[in-house]
Amino acid sequence: MTDLPVYTKSQLALRNGQDKPEVWIAYKGLIYDVTRSRLWRNGKHYEHWAGQDLTHELGDAPHDEWVFQNFDAIGRLP
Repeated sequence: MTDLPVYTKSQLALRNGQDKPEVWIAYKGLIYDVTRSRLWRNGKHYEHWAGQDLTHELGDAPHDEWVFQNFDAIGRLP
């Protein structure tokens, strides 16, 4: 995973489904592209917004981190 490009939190924030068409989220230092997920349409998934590090919000979710297996890690946070 160290060969993945590094993106800043500012770059991640732009991939929120509003400012740019990509929908990205971060979890445990990795950035995932969730653009193709119907659950992340327009950059929102229930009360969670894309373009952010959602590591601390997973505790509120009805699922565990296994959900990230469905998405490609496309980068990492510094």
